[in-house]
Amino acid sequence: MPNRLDLPGGFRWGVSTAAYQIEGAVAEDGRGPSVWDVFAARPGAVRDGHTSAVACDHYHRYPEDVALMKGLGLDGYRFSIAWSRVQPSGAGPVNPAGLDFYDRLVDRLLGAGITPLPTLFHWDLPQAREDGGGWLNRDTAYRFAEYTTVVADRLGDRVPAWITLNEPFVHMVYGYALGIHAPGRALMLDALPTAHHQLLAHGLAASVLGERNLEVMIANNLTPVRAASSDQGDLAAAAAYDALHNRLFTDPLLLGCYPDLSAFGVGPDLGGSVRDGDLKLIAGTALDGLGVNYYNPTRIAAPTEPGLPFAEAPIEDVPRTAFGWPVVPEGLRELLVGLRDRYGTALPPVTITENGCSVADEVAADGTVDDRPRIDYLAGHLDALAAAIAEGVDVRGYFTWSLLDNFEWAEGFHQRFGLVHVDFETQRRTPKASYAWYRELIAAHRKRLTG
Repeated sequence: MPNRLDLPGGFRWGVSTAAYQIEGAVAEDGRGPSVWDVFAARPGAVRDGHTSAVACDHYHRYPEDVALMKGLGLDGYRFSIAWSRVQPSGAGPVNPAGLDFYDRLVDRLLGAGITPLPTLFHWDLPQAREDGGGWLNRDTAYRFAEYTTVVADRLGDRVPAWITLNEPFVHMVYGYALGIHAPGRALMLDALPTAHHQLLAHGLAASVLGERNLEVMIANNLTPVRAASSDQGDLAAAAAYDALHNRLFTDPLLLGCYPDLSAFGVGPDLGGSVRDGDLKLIAGTALDGLGVNYYNPTRIAAPTEPGLPFAEAPIEDVPRTAFGWPVVPEGLRELLVGLRDRYGTALPPVTITENGCSVADEVAADGTVDDRPRIDYLAGHLDALAAAIAEGVDVRGYFTWSLLDNFEWAEGFHQRFGLVHVDFETQRRTPKASYAWYRELIAAHRKRLTG
């Protein structure tokens, strides 16, 4: 059986972060408020009232964090750019100090031999855009294209590849349908226009990047969907959920059309959101790569109550992370092979842009952090990734989530995903056992390739 040391030559090793989760400095150097600043200020919105006002203080400590990345021997670093740091109102005047920060970060990464892989949007919409309707308003897609132009013109001479959006499915569901993430709207199926407007934003941004001969990617959270049984009701429910979670954000990009959403009472125009030419624009600039964020499979049963055409069923008899998520490494192989089988030659090269787990890490008396469950998690998923590649799936890299413990959205600082422990009071960074394991794995893989 292939394993993680059998990954091919040219395979890229990396880590991922997101601006709002690590940068802090939310009111410094002209940055405007984002939806997450406003949401986190609501009583009860974030566990224990945590905010990302300081987070990991990466805005000031990025040289230390780049040094940690260099110590791992990484090929690439996936981070996100805070739109409201570049354009405080999400449109109009540019904030030079915000662009300067990312300029310094890019140069520091390149000086360390690490290729930057920026994500243009990772959920932190400028609040001024949300006040104007947010992703429910088609105009936000056009403002996103303008923002993309500003950033690409400043950094594109040194940054060859870009990710437009991170996890538009999660942002739509948690932010607009259920209201448990910013901006905190609870619209249920009325949130579906945000899917189309995010994809429209991707298409417009992809055109901007393509005109500058820059590579274009998008990253989404994808999940293999398993029916709870062979009963027809469970199978139909699983198909409906797969269409919503996976195909809604992948079919338009690769096939130029939306999947059948009739189970949700929605036609192919997503409630009137789709206009002539939109789908051609969304699929118009070929993807140079598809970013896949994988955490676990999803088990689906027929609904027992009116409302949605599916119900989530628990996955039994598997380990769970500190977040309570099931640990199923085989699901990554299943997902990747399923993408290849579904999309065939339309599927571009894949990069795993997020994969990792929360562990109840503690610093021991000797100053070490022994996070063996995380090591086991990463090892299992990398072995599953090697198996998918052996079955013919073109996977070019793996970016684990995350470099640092950080602000984990509605969970605040309670869930730790990092290879590096962060004391949020002192900002002290302590590399965990998983940091050393990942460093040694990268070195061993390179040594095996060179003999």
